[in-house]
Amino acid sequence: MEKFELVFIPSPGLSHLTATVEAAKLLLARDGRLSITVLTMQLPGDASVDTYTAKISASLPPRLAFAALPGLPGWSPQSKTSIFEFIDNQITNVRQILSNLIEHDSGDHRRIAGIVLDMFCLKFIDVAREFNLPAYCFFTSGACTLGLFQHLVKLNFEENKELSEFKNSDVELPVPCFSLPVPAKVLPAIFVDGGPMADVFLNYFKRLSETDGVVVNTFYEFEPYAVDSMTSGRGPKVYPVAPILDLSSQFNEDDDVKKFLDDQPEKSVVFLCFGTMGSFAGAQAREIALALEGSGCRFLWSLRKPGAKGSGKLVVEYDDFREVLPEGFLERTEKVGRVIGWAAQAAVLAHPAVGGFVSHCGWNSTLESVWFGVPVVAFPLYAEQPLNAFYLTREARVAEAIRLDYKKDFKGNGEPEIVGAGEIEGAIRRVMGADEGGVRGKVEEMRRKARAALEEGGSSYIAQNLFIQDVVNFNKDY
Repeated sequence: MEKFELVFIPSPGLSHLTATVEAAKLLLARDGRLSITVLTMQLPGDASVDTYTAKISASLPPRLAFAALPGLPGWSPQSKTSIFEFIDNQITNVRQILSNLIEHDSGDHRRIAGIVLDMFCLKFIDVAREFNLPAYCFFTSGACTLGLFQHLVKLNFEENKELSEFKNSDVELPVPCFSLPVPAKVLPAIFVDGGPMADVFLNYFKRLSETDGVVVNTFYEFEPYAVDSMTSGRGPKVYPVAPILDLSSQFNEDDDVKKFLDDQPEKSVVFLCFGTMGSFAGAQAREIALALEGSGCRFLWSLRKPGAKGSGKLVVEYDDFREVLPEGFLERTEKVGRVIGWAAQAAVLAHPAVGGFVSHCGWNSTLESVWFGVPVVAFPLYAEQPLNAFYLTREARVAEAIRLDYKKDFKGNGEPEIVGAGEIEGAIRRVMGADEGGVRGKVEEMRRKARAALEEGGSSYIAQNLFIQDVVNFNKDY
């Protein structure tokens, strides 16, 4: 039996690496001939990648391995674009490791069949071409985001459109991967704010058209319009293979959060959690607290604060929640709520007591909410999250919006935008009071479809097999 190997290259940082590992596990389960090597990058001063790989190495499938790319001596972040320079400057190391893997092909009767690149590692397409290998992209977000990025590239490079004209605009854009016009105010700020970062992103995503296919972290039934729009148009082939989820987080036996949830009625608790970069301080945290108290709902709130300027940390834990919450809030709500720091999000969403999820609408959180059938209260903060929130509320209709165009001010140069307690409370009430004919019924339907997609004969199962077969056929035909 001929064996073949794929080489995955995720961008630095934990979130893209964990998604890559979970995607690799799915593909390995589809074909016993396949092996995968993941090349890891770790930024100076960040030990999270090495910690993660060491932690999971013992439980990895035998055909999945890690190879660490060396650090870059003398590299230090000088600007916002530095991380992309760090990635691009790994090209010599990627070339060397790939050369070594190919050189040892004959020794274990397997061949390198292609490389799968993170969306921010597309410069390594050039290395793949040097070795006459196909290059695929692993897109860690959804099909709508992929389609939007491709559309913005077209507007910029083919139609000479200045994307900064959409900043703070009330215009609504026809975008091929959406069935409804997209408000300019939900476009990712990185593209419309202008400056060097916009150029970096646009030039990265321009190279998507050079790939031999894009593996997307979605499933067909969740984004059918977007997938169909890209299947029928020009551009690389799209493989919707998801949902790709890391569900390893668990409660400890003596976890107070689990004890609290165990004591609550089914679907009675609203869970608030805002991802690895989500934090609130001052006035906004107090408005959320007032909304929770006003709603009368049971709640579990993962509340963290922004790191100090110059500390290098975007998010840190509170020493005492009383420094930011309304006076007496914790005492008044102690029987119906808990305020905590970091949360085991997947474990919480899986608990039957949880009936609503106030979320920043990051894509991993979005897929987790669908997987566990928990309707979302959309509170996007940054990046593509407003776009995701627009899709969830207006097209998929599995969420209620607090405010779609809210964008968190990470720079702190001006007065922060505050979303009032009334808006937050209203959205919470709509989700927690929803019947099976509303968002609750929609997300339950999508929960069943998500699980069916991964089963034998399901849409994602088929897409995984098709991707593997296309890799094999590419090498036969080359």
